[in-house]
Amino acid sequence: MSLPSRRHDIDALRFLVFSLLIVYHTAMLYLAGADFHMKSSYLTETLHFPMVFINRWRMEIVFIISGVSCAMMTQTSRGAFLWRRVQRLLLPLAFGVLVVIPVQPYCEGVSNGLVTPGYGQFLLDYFGHHAWPAGAFTGWKTSFTWNHLWYLVYLLLYTMVLVALQPLLIKMRPLFTGLRGWRLLVLPALPALAATVFLKLRYPETHALVKDWYAHAIYFTMFVYGWWLGNDKGVWQELARLRWHALLMAPCAFAVYLGFDLVYSEDLLTWASSGSWPMRNLYMWLAICAILGWSHTLLNRPFTWLPWARQAVYPWYILHQSAIVLLAYWLVPLKLGPVIEPILILAGTVAICWGLTSLVISKVHWLRPCFGLPARPNLAAGTAMSAAA
Repeated sequence: MSLPSRRHDIDALRFLVFSLLIVYHTAMLYLAGADFHMKSSYLTETLHFPMVFINRWRMEIVFIISGVSCAMMTQTSRGAFLWRRVQRLLLPLAFGVLVVIPVQPYCEGVSNGLVTPGYGQFLLDYFGHHAWPAGAFTGWKTSFTWNHLWYLVYLLLYTMVLVALQPLLIKMRPLFTGLRGWRLLVLPALPALAATVFLKLRYPETHALVKDWYAHAIYFTMFVYGWWLGNDKGVWQELARLRWHALLMAPCAFAVYLGFDLVYSEDLLTWASSGSWPMRNLYMWLAICAILGWSHTLLNRPFTWLPWARQAVYPWYILHQSAIVLLAYWLVPLKLGPVIEPILILAGTVAICWGLTSLVISKVHWLRPCFGLPARPNLAAGTAMSAAA
């Protein structure tokens, strides 16, 4: 049985999950021992466990949501569907990489003392394949980077693979949609566990597309799960029924996972891996089940803010990390303190995303498609955006 084409819970969850990215990437400025394009002088290890708690499922659920969205769109021919997806993904990717992203390597390189201040000259060197000093910024070897927009690259690739394999995936769908009870809470974690066992150490996640086999195995699996989920009412009802089970079991799995990981790092092949890896993937899937089940129960209604959120989520995603890095570049040297600084960066990022989206991007017809919006705004959506703003 097919579900309605407008899924309020998916719209709401998409906006909430992408909003979480803003908080997560802001926190990366302050997490000791973590690589990020900028780092504050107020580093702490207290963020480690909360960040691990979120990190084990945050991108996996993003790809599931993307798969669900694709399922809502595949009622037309495969060719028409693919063309729509290419249009929606390729232009924002190109515009983001060429216009929005470059400020990140500039701020990173200047802060590292390996790039000469002056954004205009930097852009000439950046697009002119300048030979950068080693470690100048992320992507210095190729003098080019897509940073957080890697998600669009991977989503575009997975969409093409989905279209090519669609007849086979339709035949395989009952293997997933027929799961009920404990099987739904456990068995879908097994492919992720297999990827962890066979690929994680050999092909650590890089977001570089080529040879990123561990990431592809995990994220494409989640994308297909979402596509299978999208048009099956029974699985959604089961996830809602099991929401309490998943909510209670997920923290337990996380605690056991951490117990093993504190003995030996999960990035080392030791006896603890036999406990760490299964519990990592079980926690990931239980957390996703809990989120999907509760969101379907609580969020599947036409909230007044949803039309605005549907319009805002894509531009906010494209803009947010460049805003965070730029604000950190300006504010970190001021040493405003471990409370004022992150508050200003987080609030400033939200303000930049809101201002550019609501006051500029949504109103300039030629700019809208560059951020994944229709060239001509829908009157109702535009009114809702203005009202919410």
